[in-house]
Amino acid sequence: MRRPILTALVAVVGLLLLADYLVVNASLAELADLLISAAILVAAGAALAGVASLALRRGGDLWRRRGDPVGALLVLGGMAAVLVAGLRPGTAGAGDPAVGWLLAALVIPIGASLFGLLFVSTLAASRRSLAMRSRDGTVLVVAAIVVLVLLLPLGGTVGSWLSEAAGWSLTFPLGAVFRGLLLGIAVVAAVVAARTLLGVGPADD
Repeated sequence: MRRPILTALVAVVGLLLLADYLVVNASLAELADLLISAAILVAAGAALAGVASLALRRGGDLWRRRGDPVGALLVLGGMAAVLVAGLRPGTAGAGDPAVGWLLAALVIPIGASLFGLLFVSTLAASRRSLAMRSRDGTVLVVAAIVVLVLLLPLGGTVGSWLSEAAGWSLTFPLGAVFRGLLLGIAVVAAVVAARTLLGVGPADD
């Protein structure tokens, strides 16, 4: 009984938002804003529930001495530091200098380190693709080399030409591929969501 109600609710909300996008009406716009605000609240509640679930799981790992205790301590310590910085008395919330310091001193360097590891792993994957003589891998490696050459920080006429070529490639061919990927992902996500809400499985195809 819950699935038809949920399906009908999602369908009605989607149609109302689509109607607000296509029709100019003040009452419909207010209703759409209300629905969007409710969706934001639901998403925020889901995010808080996810954070609480992660904290309970990591706390349970420490209590039962299972898994990676160092990783669990780091996760719980990081969550506690951000919560204290953002919720302590007199704080400015997400715009507080302490929260900004945590992001600038910890989160951003960790992200940069992960991207550095990604670069190394990409080089290793490129070497393996060339060693396997894969046609798709060779095309990807050649395209990556071309993009790197276009983004070289050179001056003079050559640097200006490379900059213009890089801007054109990022705007047109790469931008078109990226938009196609986003459209494909959106279509697949919509189909999977519709199949899940309607209860359509492989046996029903």
